[in-house]
Amino acid sequence: MEENCKNITALGLTGVGLTYLPPEIGQLSQLQKLYLNQSQLTSLPAEIGQLSQLQELYLNQSQLILLPAEIGQLPQLQRLELNQNQLTALPTEIGQLSQLQVLELNQNQLTSLPAVIGQLSQLLVLYLNQNQLTSLPVEIGQLSQLKGLELNQNQLTSLPAEIGQLSRLQMLYLNQNQLTALPTKIGQLSKLQWLDLSQNQLTSLPGEIGQLSQLQTLGLSQNQLTSLPAEIGQLSELHGLELAENPLKDIPEKIRQRFPL
Repeated sequence: MEENCKNITALGLTGVGLTYLPPEIGQLSQLQKLYLNQSQLTSLPAEIGQLSQLQELYLNQSQLILLPAEIGQLPQLQRLELNQNQLTALPTEIGQLSQLQVLELNQNQLTSLPAVIGQLSQLLVLYLNQNQLTSLPVEIGQLSQLKGLELNQNQLTSLPAEIGQLSRLQMLYLNQNQLTALPTKIGQLSKLQWLDLSQNQLTSLPGEIGQLSQLQTLGLSQNQLTSLPAEIGQLSELHGLELAENPLKDIPEKIRQRFPL
């Protein structure tokens, strides 16, 4: 590799039909941003772990089946986008990405998350829409900086109580799952502004939902709710309440007064 190439800080190879990433990529010791979107890559070389200055890695709309363990050797990585791939699992080494702030994994085939996900202490947003997750590890509650968690279109049947530990969470999207109930600890999400639970199988809601003092929108359409807790009427910031297609029999007067249902 030419000496003058080794000092580049950004490399864009999006849409060039890349089928193979040569191991020489590891020689780009100053690289901070690497764009490999819309490729035919099914794997990455172990040498990817030599990019000690890499801050952003984009691999959307590719054919990745797995990530190398060396992905955990990127100490400066802040943003990792892996949307629209074929990933079925994440390596435990992903927990070593101590500076990671954004992790996007929409439209993969993940069936579970490793417990080490809880070690991503700087993570701000975690996008996992359109996977095959049936549960979340309790360690998800350790993501103390997390502001956005998107889990639409998975196969979640329940949420761990530890989700209530996400004290900075502002956005929680869970539509099109198989949730039948919510943990009472959900009431501890004091910063939550947007909660979407539409298209699940919820038959009731905990009264603790009334403790979400910052909640602005609450999506509950297409569930199995026959009643609502009166505590929803305490949500002073709530201006959007979606209840379509529920077998509701009884709506508390306080809620009727605020929302034209």
